Amino acid sequence: MNNLKELFLAATVLCLIFSQKYSFAQAPGKTKTPGQILLPNGWTLSPAGNSIPLGDLPLNMQLSASGKLLAVTNNGQSTQSVQLIDPKNERLLDEKELKKSWYGLVFSPNEKDLYVSGGNDNIILDFHVRDGKLGTPDTIRLGKGWPANKICPTGMAISKDNAVLYAVTKEDSSLYVIDPAQRSISKRIQLPGIAYSCILTPDQSKLYISMFGGDRVVVYNTVSQNITGEILTGSHPNELLLNKKGSILFVANANDNTVSVINTLSGKVIETIGTTLYPTKLTGSTTNGLALSANEKTLYIANADNNCLAVFDVSKPGSSLSQGFIPVGWYPTNVKVLGSKILVTNGKGNTSMANPKGPQPISKLDNSGVHTGSSANDRLQYIAGLFKGSLSFINTPTPEQLKVYTKQVYANTPFTSKRTTTADGEAGNPIPRKQGEKSPIKYVFYIIKENRTYDQVLGDMPQGNGDTSLTLFGQKVTPNHHALATDFVLLDNFYVDAEVSADGHNWSMAAYATDVVEKTWPTSYGNRGGTTNYEGGRPVTYPRDGFIWDYCKRAGVTYRSYGEFGEYSKANIKSLQGHMGPHSPGFNMDITDQVRADAWQADFDSLLTKNAVPQFNTLRISNDHTSGQRKGKVAPMAAVADNDLAVGRIIEHLSHSPIWKESVVFILEDDAQNGPDHVDAHRSPAFVVGPYVKRNAVIHNMYSTSGFLRTMELILGLPPMSQYDAAAMPLYECFTSKPDVTPYKLIPANIDIKQVNVAVNESSKRSETFNFAKEDAAPDLELNQIVWKSVKGEHSVMPAPKRSAFVILEKKKKDDDD
Repeated sequence: MNNLKELFLAATVLCLIFSQKYSFAQAPGKTKTPGQILLPNGWTLSPAGNSIPLGDLPLNMQLSASGKLLAVTNNGQSTQSVQLIDPKNERLLDEKELKKSWYGLVFSPNEKDLYVSGGNDNIILDFHVRDGKLGTPDTIRLGKGWPANKICPTGMAISKDNAVLYAVTKEDSSLYVIDPAQRSISKRIQLPGIAYSCILTPDQSKLYISMFGGDRVVVYNTVSQNITGEILTGSHPNELLLNKKGSILFVANANDNTVSVINTLSGKVIETIGTTLYPTKLTGSTTNGLALSANEKTLYIANADNNCLAVFDVSKPGSSLSQGFIPVGWYPTNVKVLGSKILVTNGKGNTSMANPKGPQPISKLDNSGVHTGSSANDRLQYIAGLFKGSLSFINTPTPEQLKVYTKQVYANTPFTSKRTTTADGEAGNPIPRKQGEKSPIKYVFYIIKENRTYDQVLGDMPQGNGDTSLTLFGQKVTPNHHALATDFVLLDNFYVDAEVSADGHNWSMAAYATDVVEKTWPTSYGNRGGTTNYEGGRPVTYPRDGFIWDYCKRAGVTYRSYGEFGEYSKANIKSLQGHMGPHSPGFNMDITDQVRADAWQADFDSLLTKNAVPQFNTLRISNDHTSGQRKGKVAPMAAVADNDLAVGRIIEHLSHSPIWKESVVFILEDDAQNGPDHVDAHRSPAFVVGPYVKRNAVIHNMYSTSGFLRTMELILGLPPMSQYDAAAMPLYECFTSKPDVTPYKLIPANIDIKQVNVAVNESSKRSETFNFAKEDAAPDLELNQIVWKSVKGEHSVMPAPKRSAFVILEKKKKDDDD
């Protein structure tokens, strides 16, 4: 009996130890809750219904008039295509790979033609549909392809007699009126902004056009052939939907989480439907898809970033009533109804997963932009091409089933009203739980680096969950990063919210990337043209309420940026004008990070003497991006060592200053891109340093970019910027109420940080063709392969990037708001 008691006691102790270590830990592995998948950003999926696989980033789907055919356009970074589907039997009928494409898609009324946007080739492909197959398309050319002309057809509509095709564009902001039979342009009308979608009224007299990135719908009179008015909507209107009579127009507004309900007779908004799960003005639902039930009494609304459909009773326009929510896949982009079935395109599929096939063949395409076969060459995929969309088929739920679905959506969602005002935390911690509570930390320094995974840098640390075989820049190359992780906290379960730098700098500065950013960067990253500038240069990409500097400005928090969203004294956004470090460069691989450290140090010392150091400081220290093996450029190991030394210098200098006792430094990568990592391609090195940060601690809690931002906001007294940082776990576990002001001692570089590439090989030749003038302008997976070879040898092969399903190890705590 005593032995049994001892065994029981020992088992109990082990369980307690395990629960203490992992009670909040979330990690890849077997799914404990059937059908529930935890994403790297901390949100959970449990898609209703069943699904079939689609291509890379499906943005649009259209049903033919009879409902017998469904077309889907896939517009991601890797392979772009159009698919023809039998929606009744839920099976793929045909698929054509496209050279370039985007959102535009429409069937002819007689179902004999399918018009598909050819993207930045500035063409519309007219596929002839016969017996469930797509024939060789005719080409309607709007102009010479990118970059000679910047057009890119997007939303399309066609007249009932198939005589007039309307196409709106996102690059030259125009409406093209087209004769499809002659394949000629009848008229071009300038629009007041980037267009997304368009829809014809039943009587064909008006065409409504949504201004993507704006706040209005344009009205085009098809009879007088001119623009006759505008209707103000919410921010970033995208999808449009008319009822059968054409008396009510529904407009999805991504940046406002709303749907504008418009009386077309009066041209007035009679109601604004809020689509969020809780009463909130925070962005983050990203409303972008609309469908009406067959009897037009129910409206289904796709919330891309909430991974759900909002369901509303709209039988009385102007008095709509919420019915509940339906869980779907990751980032739903479009919704349609066919009889009793609800169809949903999930832009990023149903899970975060591995790429089982590795390299894929490069496709050959004919002059029309259609796939004709494969070559022996390998096309290397990376994180941007690993998401494969899905098409969900959901039976219209009964009221009882909708209640179950609604509960599931809330269970999947970490965002709550309570967390908006009161963050997770603990009493006495230096990280406050509410806005307005004081912290002993007064100064926040936020260092943003470029494109590394955890295993690439910290995989050799035995106390963390690393894979040494994937480590390229271990302790010898990054001694200061390793010392910071050892002396303060090692975070081996941190994940960036972004896929690439285009959305990475937005997530890093706003805890959100808008629909404009998320839907357009894959085109440019796939080398298919398109306007880029995602770092403050284009207002259409901005979150509705701005970036963290805008929040600082409104709250009276002093701030300064050193090379982020601008360079030297030139700011990319208005709120940073007059707030830039005057000598700090932006992204430029020909400038070492020692120069960036020097610029910050000189400015910091100058401000320190005037007692004018800002409360919030953003520093771009970015040479860990590397220039590959381009001959004469700094070698990858030297570039990363340069980055390590610069970070170490900044910490050391700050730690010897009089404000160190009230400071904290947060360090992360804007994205992890495609470096190898044995857990997930989003996992990245991240650091927290300061007197109030724990010493010699290993923390396995799951954190995200948004969680870092939430922690900074709480210190500075700022509100959350989106539903993502409001929901994210702050890093209070990393902090202690007992400060240790011991200064940091810099570790000199172990290798020559000025070493340049001298070898002439295939990697150096490929590197010569890359554009390193801008972050991520080079083909990123190929660059990562080249960086791998520079360390491991020219003939070594980098492992395929891994994507993992995430599961909750412990049952989710019931939130007080449930």
